[in-house]
Amino acid sequence: MSDRATPEGGVKFLVAAAVVLLVAGCSADMQDLHRYVDEVKSRKQGEIEPLPEIRQVETFVYVAGERRDPFTVEVEEEAETAGGAGGGVMPDLNCRKEELEGYALDSLRMVGTLELSGTQWALVKTSDETIHRVKPGNYVGQNHGQILRITETAVELTELISDGQGGYQERQASLALTE
Repeated sequence: MSDRATPEGGVKFLVAAAVVLLVAGCSADMQDLHRYVDEVKSRKQGEIEPLPEIRQVETFVYVAGERRDPFTVEVEEEAETAGGAGGGVMPDLNCRKEELEGYALDSLRMVGTLELSGTQWALVKTSDETIHRVKPGNYVGQNHGQILRITETAVELTELISDGQGGYQERQASLALTE
């Protein structure tokens, strides 16, 4: 039986073959490499164009004078905008919404009045045919409408309408008796 048939013989053969390949690969004969390097060095080299000349740009200094800086927000300006053109009226956005504030004012109809314990109440019908009882001070409609007065023929209220500048304006509105 030969040595290569045993596991130890196979390993010895592989190690010997690897050593022979390494020694043959590391020979001192590098004439091909030297010839290639010489050929590359002898090629004509291209010229690199000089960098373009950088032109000096004249600086411009903007003098605003008394004008405000457009890149800063002034605190006074914010305070004016918060009040808006409506004289500073703002709805209370933190209060609990009443049920009729979920309906548009034009979808509500006054259908009657009644008086209980000296308080005048109005009966208001919604678009889904539900009748609600309201009194002065209640809120109706989607524009923060507060009921000011109830008569036998109408519910008078004040709405707060956004002025488009972060503020609100008051607008008078009413629900007239129908049916």
